[in-house]
Amino acid sequence: MSALDTLRDNWAAFTNRWRRTWAGLPRPAKWGVMALVLIFFVALPNLTFPGIDFFVTQETDWATTLFTVSYYVLLAIGLNVVVGLAGLLDLGYVGFFAVGAYTVAVLTSPDSDLDLKWAYLAAVPVAIALAALSGLILGWPTLRLRGDYLAIVTLGFAEIIRIAADSSSFLKGDRGISSIPPPPGTKGDGMPLFGVTDARPYYWLALAVIVVILIGVRNLERSRVGRAWVAIREDEDAAEAMGVPTFKFKLWAFAIGASIGGLSGALFVGEQGFINSSTFQLQFSILVLAGVVMGGAGNLPGVILGGALIAYLPERFRGIKIAGTDAFEYRYMFFGLVLILVMIFRPQGLIPSRRRAAEFIDRKKEATPVE
Repeated sequence: MSALDTLRDNWAAFTNRWRRTWAGLPRPAKWGVMALVLIFFVALPNLTFPGIDFFVTQETDWATTLFTVSYYVLLAIGLNVVVGLAGLLDLGYVGFFAVGAYTVAVLTSPDSDLDLKWAYLAAVPVAIALAALSGLILGWPTLRLRGDYLAIVTLGFAEIIRIAADSSSFLKGDRGISSIPPPPGTKGDGMPLFGVTDARPYYWLALAVIVVILIGVRNLERSRVGRAWVAIREDEDAAEAMGVPTFKFKLWAFAIGASIGGLSGALFVGEQGFINSSTFQLQFSILVLAGVVMGGAGNLPGVILGGALIAYLPERFRGIKIAGTDAFEYRYMFFGLVLILVMIFRPQGLIPSRRRAAEFIDRKKEATPVE
């Protein structure tokens, strides 16, 4: 056995031991641990203790980086519903993010041609609904396709959204829409809670949204809908033969994933106050998908880790020089190398679901020749 095989087996043994320990804890202890973890993340923008300075980004504001990580995590959770649970390859997830962001911008900004000037909170539900509707419109004619064909169609959807935003005078192309109002709220001194100098309130808002979405997705995963998604992912033909209405549940996955993507876009544009077409490039979707696969598709802790890494690491690279060039410029190369290594030595992801980990073990046994 090689050293790499030993390292991989040791990591698998560590994760399995951690799972058994967690499963053996009583429910009050689990709730206590989760409460402590939540308190840690709430306090993270203000924490100062030895060692944490190494992780704090130097070239970008730490609270802004945490907010960036939070909406990437939200995107990864939404894409995991489509890819990790239902097994549908979606390469155009950024399109739903764009629908949510542009909806809020068009409805709230005085720079918009509609000049409606809605309140931010009134526009967010509309953004979520339109993103879900776009998922249904995309899914209705295309979800009869599978695999690479579905991936190409979703890729085309994202490109249609980007090109429409780039060429439409209504969406103002690369010039963009500005003066988008932030979420409402005031501090004790009467000053706006969500300002332009302090990103911490945006991070805390996004963190609260993530907790709510996690609870909802976890309950869905354990429900009849979640079991149907897993059956479709494992073998769609067998699921349909057993009476599962596969098309309906795939539409459910697309609509739910799209609505979470639209919500993430609404949070993003509320913090930025500006939006233009250059934000929604293809590599955005590819990065989020890479985070889901790298973290462990189908497992919420895994996709949270993957989404956080793809957002955090580029910001941490800023200011580090490699051959006279900022390491941030090499971020896609680093992601590619890391993804290749993960797929070779940990194809089920860094923190895989138990079911998918068992699948990879079975496939490895099937592929190993019998002596």
